[in-house]
Amino acid sequence: MFDNLSDRLGNVFDRLKGRGALSENDVREAMREIRIALLEADVALPVVRRFIDAVTEKAIGSEVLKSVTPGQQVVKIVDDELTSMLGGGEDADPADRELNFAAKPPVVIMMVGLQGSGKTTTTAKLGKLIKEKHGKKAMMASLDVNRPAAQEQLKVLGEQVEVATLPIIEGQQPVDIARRAMESAKLQAADVLLLDTAGRLHVDEALMAEMKAIASVSAPTEVLLVVDSLTGQDAVNVAQSFTGEVPLTGVVLTRMDGDARGGAALSMRYVTGKPIKFAGTGEKLDAIEAFDPKRVAGRILGMGDVVSLVEKAAETIKQDEAEALAKKMAKGEFDLEDLRMQLKQMQNMGGLGMLAGMLPGMKKAKQAMAASNMDDKVLVHMDAIIGSMTPKERKQPKLLNAKRKKRVAAGSGTQVQDVNKVLKMHQEMSRAMKQIKKMGGLKGLGALFGGGGMGAAMPGLGGPGGAAGGLPGMGGGKGPGVDPSTLPPDLQDLLKKK
Repeated sequence: MFDNLSDRLGNVFDRLKGRGALSENDVREAMREIRIALLEADVALPVVRRFIDAVTEKAIGSEVLKSVTPGQQVVKIVDDELTSMLGGGEDADPADRELNFAAKPPVVIMMVGLQGSGKTTTTAKLGKLIKEKHGKKAMMASLDVNRPAAQEQLKVLGEQVEVATLPIIEGQQPVDIARRAMESAKLQAADVLLLDTAGRLHVDEALMAEMKAIASVSAPTEVLLVVDSLTGQDAVNVAQSFTGEVPLTGVVLTRMDGDARGGAALSMRYVTGKPIKFAGTGEKLDAIEAFDPKRVAGRILGMGDVVSLVEKAAETIKQDEAEALAKKMAKGEFDLEDLRMQLKQMQNMGGLGMLAGMLPGMKKAKQAMAASNMDDKVLVHMDAIIGSMTPKERKQPKLLNAKRKKRVAAGSGTQVQDVNKVLKMHQEMSRAMKQIKKMGGLKGLGALFGGGGMGAAMPGLGGPGGAAGGLPGMGGGKGPGVDPSTLPPDLQDLLKKK
């Protein structure tokens, strides 16, 4: 979503960092470019003015201009203000961004917003999240009697996420449905009741009257405004309309994985005065994450988001598989089955593009991947190649002679040279595993990652309880941290689109 904005800001910062000293004119010129970049990203004008004024005031201070690294200081100031704009300033309470369950059950969460903003899907995503992450019994009810099959849609989604939904009674009106949902939730001892209200194509009196009537009957603890990030500047107008009529407690931004310019996300906190609590990051029913201003600011400024990467890894990497690979690593062993497992973990974590976007300093690498026609299909192709081998061949890659390679290529719909690339990658990683054994196994790897650090927290990237090699070819760095120069020399060639 923020790619264009990130590129523009990155160019400004590159120029600032390239100078040994900064004058006030240099800073003001940079601020002009940042102002244009934010306006082009569809950020609301009052928000841009406030942001630029705050950054300029701090950036032209004597402690910055006389600093040894003035460019870096300006980047830090922009990062702090961007975080504050998104609702993560020093005076912000992180608890405000969490769902409030401190009420007599059932705690009512009312979802409001325009038609097409993704309310129904978001309701199901939240139901799943509340059940799995918070361990609470949730129930969902659709109050949308206007949109055809809206109630049936929530019923189907409820079955998919295994969260109970209120039975449908044809012809019943929203306020009556809300009353019945409250009674049913109490009878079923539900901890949380999610009310999916109706939307309209635009804000009107009938919509607002219905919202208020439902709120008076259900007394919601949370009223979440669901906003489509792709609607840009108009999303700000919608937010203002709802803020004046309904007691909002937070905002949910949907389609954060889209190609919108990001203005809605950057403006929403300032316009509503309410925290952005969640962001929808895809179509799947688990594609929702808690909104963290600091992490989002880091992604926009190309600083990466290692914390989210570690959390994603912890969710997707199976502990028993990681431990089994750790034991093999300690012996210096690494076969094609292990490589295949690592490739699947990369796919589960969102693929090459997503991983590159979350790693600090990998913004340019991500652009290079796009320029060289790399895409995540390469992971599928590599998996198909390994899948076309016999179990014996996977355990002993040396068995793959020319004749066998032809058979594997034909079975996977690829070329013999593609099979050779996979084997070469395996050789590189196998060599790295043997080097780790020489370094003293996992303890030596822990030291490589700076005493555990990221490796310890992230099964699949090394450290105690994890296994190195979570990202193919990233074994064997030099000094503390992972050195990108240790990637296999032919990795760019290997990852080219088939």
